[in-house]
Amino acid sequence: MGRSFGYLWSSTALSNLADGVLKVGAPLLAVSMTRSPTLVSLVGAAATAPWLLFALYAGAVADRADRRRVMVVANVARAAVLAVAGVLALLGLLDLWLLLAALLIAGVSEVFADLSAQSVLPMTVPESDLTRANGRVSTAQMIGNDFVGAPVAGLLVAALPAVVFGGPALLYGAAGLLLLGMRGTYRLAPGTEGRRPVRRDIGEALRYLWSHRMLRSLAVAAGTLNLAMAAYWAVFVLWVVGDGSRMGLEPRAYGLMMTTFAAGAVLGSLVSGRAAALFGEFRTLVGAWLVSSLLHLVPVIAPTPWALYPTAVLWGVTGAAANVLVISTRQRLIPAELLGRVNSAYRLVGMAGMPLGAALGGVMAEFAGLGAVLVGASGVCLMGVGHVWRAGSGRISRPLTSEPTLSDISRSR
Repeated sequence: MGRSFGYLWSSTALSNLADGVLKVGAPLLAVSMTRSPTLVSLVGAAATAPWLLFALYAGAVADRADRRRVMVVANVARAAVLAVAGVLALLGLLDLWLLLAALLIAGVSEVFADLSAQSVLPMTVPESDLTRANGRVSTAQMIGNDFVGAPVAGLLVAALPAVVFGGPALLYGAAGLLLLGMRGTYRLAPGTEGRRPVRRDIGEALRYLWSHRMLRSLAVAAGTLNLAMAAYWAVFVLWVVGDGSRMGLEPRAYGLMMTTFAAGAVLGSLVSGRAAALFGEFRTLVGAWLVSSLLHLVPVIAPTPWALYPTAVLWGVTGAAANVLVISTRQRLIPAELLGRVNSAYRLVGMAGMPLGAALGGVMAEFAGLGAVLVGASGVCLMGVGHVWRAGSGRISRPLTSEPTLSDISRSR
């Protein structure tokens, strides 16, 4: 797909390996510092809060500045912060609050890096290769986060906690350096953006997202599904792990389930492009979301390990395939000069309900039981899928081999 995409993919692979180490290593370090569930939960909040606070601004920056340069600066910044945290840990000076501060600053850098990465990718490959390119990027993310980063983090915490920060610092630094190999400029042609307030750019992106029928429907559906799945996964472990659960799995068996989930996600990322070419983008996306929503009922209907493991593989396949198609679709539908801002608005809508969903899942489980939360979450997901289907079904009237793409569907907005 070209030299520039190769450098971008390699940088993404390294940064996601670092993400995987931090995702698992930081909570393990926190547990070694405190046994308070509330304080330990702040680790997750420090990772997600920057998305809610800085996403819109980061999107505006991605549309004003050189997107590659933003990624380089963001990677170098989080490398520096984590290097300092690693030195503090090595000297025995790292406490929970310094840990949270390091994660929060690194999280802010992640917002700028990720939004610029999604906006710069269409500038490195032809439009016809977007789905395939996003599939490769998604595969690198899954392997780095789940297959390599997570187990490495467990070993590092046990051997030398300081490396939980030092290792990712080196990886983020290398990821930033790799981006320097991308040729050309990745800044849009200058217009009036730099002479007007950032809030006007953000407002323009929000208006565009809301006025675009297909993008609005996808954003609402993503927010609905994420809210429901946050509730589902907040209590799912209580349904399957332990003597008092419905399945009675051991913790290591639960870990194996997550590994099968990741394996399915890698497969889904790789086959998403072929499935879209065979069945059409819109049908593949809606079908993946529909199947995934229904599959989340399986642990309730058949609470046995023999049903759980193949279901986890299919969760990964359908979830990753849908994710690749949604990202590719956004990159096609959003004008280049708005891509960073509208992407950030979309992700804000999509992620905003996750903290609320997790809290609702816990509260509902207390009053109605775990099974009610799992079934209810699946039902809410089906509502979100129905919303997207209604938005695009009016144009789905041709045979599968000549089905319009999501780009065609969106023109009826």
